[in-house]
Amino acid sequence: MVSSDLVTMFEDVLSVQELIKKPLTSVPQCYVRQQCHNEPTLFPDETSSQELPIISLRKLIHGEDTELELEKLNSACRDWGFFQLVEHGISPAMLKTLKDEVEGFFMLPLEEKMKYKIRPGDVEGYGHVIKAHDTKLDWGDRLYFKTNPRSTRKLLPQFPSSFR
Repeated sequence: MVSSDLVTMFEDVLSVQELIKKPLTSVPQCYVRQQCHNEPTLFPDETSSQELPIISLRKLIHGEDTELELEKLNSACRDWGFFQLVEHGISPAMLKTLKDEVEGFFMLPLEEKMKYKIRPGDVEGYGHVIKAHDTKLDWGDRLYFKTNPRSTRKLLPQFPSSFR
């Protein structure tokens, strides 16, 4: 059960795009994180790689150097938290269309984007997931929806067909 205070807080959080439209004299506290002195440095020594990890889906699926690629994937997730996926079979034209659609969504007026806002207790939609009063938000807006399995899709069918 989500408390009514959290629902109110959830509804009062502005998007970062809206926040930066006006001059800010301070950063809202919901975005301020305390500096942690125990955080590891990204590149602790000169031998660490500073190149974005690149993972081949073809190698993962078709057995060519699978073990090596799995090790790279594990390292990328553990050490970086993200990676670039290549050899995935998605055409550059399809990727451009997707990028254009997503950028188009974020250019919509706030009122239009809020039609897809995250509902309290859910993770799909536009906005921020707020789990508690002291939740620290990322300095960015997000749009998240499930695509697979089809039975879990809630938000995606509501989008224009070009987005689906």
